[in-house]
Amino acid sequence: MYKTKLAVVVVTVMMIGFSFTTASKITVKGSDTMVILSQKWAEVFMRKNPGIFVQVTGGGSGVGIAALINGSTMIANSSRPISQEELEKMKTKYNKNSIQIACAKDGLSIFLNKVNPVEELTIAQLGDIFSGKITNWKQVGGPDAKIQLYGRESSSGTFEFFKDHVVKTDFARYCQTLPGTAAIVNAVKKDKFGIGYGGAAYAEGVKDCKVKRDAKSKGISPTAATIKNKTYPISRYLFMYLREKPTGETKKFVDWILSAEGQNVIVEVGYYPLK
Repeated sequence: MYKTKLAVVVVTVMMIGFSFTTASKITVKGSDTMVILSQKWAEVFMRKNPGIFVQVTGGGSGVGIAALINGSTMIANSSRPISQEELEKMKTKYNKNSIQIACAKDGLSIFLNKVNPVEELTIAQLGDIFSGKITNWKQVGGPDAKIQLYGRESSSGTFEFFKDHVVKTDFARYCQTLPGTAAIVNAVKKDKFGIGYGGAAYAEGVKDCKVKRDAKSKGISPTAATIKNKTYPISRYLFMYLREKPTGETKKFVDWILSAEGQNVIVEVGYYPLK
């Protein structure tokens, strides 16, 4: 599994005898969840296409889509669907709708400290934990200790997806917001009473909590098999957005990502291919 502790990554490669001033440049910006995946895509693609330079930066899904609208990136990575407001802004500025391309799948993991005896939680319990209705681990079968919450900032697609599909109300005020999934994992790793959420590929040094649809269901871990057969309750598509149908080198990059070779990279990184 390919991992990085950086929330924002700029991908660069050194090409012997080649100047970037003559390169075709593709810019990709957005979802921090997708940074490690896009970084790997860019590295492999540039090795195979030395005349093309792909620059990847994070910042969050909302930041990426805003950059797409203002013209400062060619591709916006997003871990959530584009909003109606964003679509309207795109339509107003360019008189056209954006192009949405599903490029991978992700299981949104619930991170627990390895010493935490809690092994599984229902969707309802997770919602109550992150909204502040459940505040002590003993309320869900754990130790008598206050639950420490770690989450993403509001510009994050992961934040919006988790809020819409799990919390379904406002987050607890004491939920500590952090600038990337790697930071959440690091916080939970150091806090035995902590809990956080994020892309499955970041789960290093913590344990995945099994998730149950309801009290009568079996707890399911995020794996390639459970994402594929849709038994893991918190799964989603990852998207690329463009202002218009891709052409030239950008089309070549997008087509490669969707090819068998590009989809195999997804597995190497720790996410899940479309098929």
